[in-house]
Amino acid sequence: MDGQKLQKIAGDCAVELPGADLEHHPDWERYKVRGKVFMLMTDMPGRPVVILKADPDNAAALREQHADITPGYHMNKKHWITAEGGGTLDAKLVKELVIDSYRLVVGGLPQSQQPVDPRTYGRHA
Repeated sequence: MDGQKLQKIAGDCAVELPGADLEHHPDWERYKVRGKVFMLMTDMPGRPVVILKADPDNAAALREQHADITPGYHMNKKHWITAEGGGTLDAKLVKELVIDSYRLVVGGLPQSQQPVDPRTYGRHA
């Protein structure tokens, strides 16, 4: 999938999440839940990318398994990943990464502000 399709899939998924807000900035799109960023989209020179929060252990495994996943661009390299278009990502994985990022951020919110239960939201039996 190309980078623009990657961003479209990720953006469409993100705006459907409970409590998610989108902020447009000149070079960035920021997706937040209760004021906390869970996804960023921008264009690195000629390459549309999606930047997502990830569990550190999961992030390391994802980077090993997928050439199109690298450490978070302009973010903490341990807790964030950058996904770009290429041959190793499919729509299902992109949506899972967006929901995982959202769930991690929601899990860091006070329970009274959580729009969903981060332990169960988006998990399929």
